Amino acid sequence: MRISLIQLAPGVTMVSNVNPSAVDIDQLRDNVKSKYSDVATNPDEGFHFHTGRPLATMLSYTDADLEGLPESASKSFAGTGNPFGWGRMNPGEAVVDVGSGAGFDSLQAAQHVGSTGSVIGVDMTQAMLGKAGEGAREMGLSNTEFRLGYAEALPVDDASTDVVISNGVINLTPDKMSPLKEIFRILKPGGRIQIGDIVVHVEVPQEAKDDIDLWSG
Repeated sequence: MRISLIQLAPGVTMVSNVNPSAVDIDQLRDNVKSKYSDVATNPDEGFHFHTGRPLATMLSYTDADLEGLPESASKSFAGTGNPFGWGRMNPGEAVVDVGSGAGFDSLQAAQHVGSTGSVIGVDMTQAMLGKAGEGAREMGLSNTEFRLGYAEALPVDDASTDVVISNGVINLTPDKMSPLKEIFRILKPGGRIQIGDIVVHVEVPQEAKDDIDLWSG
């Protein structure tokens, strides 16, 4: 697997042997589903995080990137980075979007790979999946599929994927190694990952990691 993701600044040391969070994963998933269902169904409500096209501009998406995207996908965008900052997808590639939300990145990737490529978006929130599917139909895309699933148990075949993208989702999993192992499982030899997410340079205090209210706001 070739990783085209992490750039460490001089003097930055990666933390090892980090204790995982002790939050109840089912309760955490329910909290996150509730929050992002609201983002899907009421995108103008206002949240403690940025959303929509203003956020996309902050994260260096261009007008050309967003050309042709349905307004529904743009309004419910709630990522933390821009996975395409590492380069566009290539024509013909098989792409998986982990935590695809309303399809903001998946639909862009589908345009990159063209009719000979494919995109599978995986999300655990039904409202987001419905919105993403509607967006794909509105764009007339036949190379895109959205599946219900978790980052820790991707509904994707082994060694079937050229590129895995994700945007602000792995940070919401208590055990980061689980989704990373799944990504490794589904990648073809020589595949790559392009992820936009939140990274901290010092370990988060255990009491903060164990406070479920801090995970989803």
